[in-house]
Amino acid sequence: MSKSGSMQAALSRLRHNPVLGQLFAVTAFGLAFAVRVVTDQILPPGYPFVTFFPAVILTTFVAGLWPGVMASVLSGLAAWYFFIPPLWSFHLGEGTALALTFYTVVVVVDVAVIHIMIRTLEQLDEERAHSAALTSQTQVMFSEMQHRVSNNLQVISSLLMISQSKVADPAALQVLEQARSRVATLGRLHRMLHDPTDQGMNMEEYLRGLCAEVIDAAGAAHVAWEVAAEPVEIAHDKLIPVALIMAELLSNSLEHAFANGRPGKVWIRLTRDDGGVCLTVRDNGPGLPKTFEVDAQTSLGLRIVRALAGQLGGRFTMRGDDSGTMCQLVFTP
Repeated sequence: MSKSGSMQAALSRLRHNPVLGQLFAVTAFGLAFAVRVVTDQILPPGYPFVTFFPAVILTTFVAGLWPGVMASVLSGLAAWYFFIPPLWSFHLGEGTALALTFYTVVVVVDVAVIHIMIRTLEQLDEERAHSAALTSQTQVMFSEMQHRVSNNLQVISSLLMISQSKVADPAALQVLEQARSRVATLGRLHRMLHDPTDQGMNMEEYLRGLCAEVIDAAGAAHVAWEVAAEPVEIAHDKLIPVALIMAELLSNSLEHAFANGRPGKVWIRLTRDDGGVCLTVRDNGPGLPKTFEVDAQTSLGLRIVRALAGQLGGRFTMRGDDSGTMCQLVFTP
């Protein structure tokens, strides 16, 4: 706890302890009275309350309303009896009545203002504590929801895997496998993106983890890979579409560029690009046919990539030659 927090806690305990509050009021009054006695020969006539005002203000601020009232009454009676002529009496003349009225108005205003200020600060502290508790509860509920979403996606993936065992048609089997792989990837993304222990999104580590997951799920140990990412910040609602696009492009390279155990390598880069961000997935496979046009492709994977790129408001391009294929997504983070 900080020093200011410890001081506030100590003041709060004092204000809620009547005995300590009264003791503080008596002590503050005693010190003010002693100072007034010592300075009686120094001060000019007409200042009977000069040392008592600070005592009342300090007591109200430190100990609360009723100790402040107690200090006000003790100070007023002491000033009236000892320092307002005729001394050593409670004589109430016209001048004395005016002085006591002035004193009463001042201390009432001081005590009321300080009390209202303290109550306002205490209510603000209560509201902050309540808001912090609600925030913590919301975070726990959100993490639990994301955990359940991830688990449900894994269950769906498992059900698709079970369905594969009952399908003999190769084309249907391939469709089920692709669907199962995409659902499993989405589940892994949810776990990685909403990890409650994660203190910040490191994009290079995030993409490395995702790349390793896709390579491992595809059983493509014969394919080397490399990931590099500049320190860019991407809006939270765009992370999953970007990750899904990367996973689809990587899966596409594994399926077409390195089929039948053909060895090779995939490079993944995330860089800044004229105020935007550029995601590049490049492989050293056999490349693309000269007649290849990305917008004319009807494969589900590329349709998903184009749809997600449109969702991001980005631009997707794909080109290749004898040295391999390069896919690029440029979008605003």
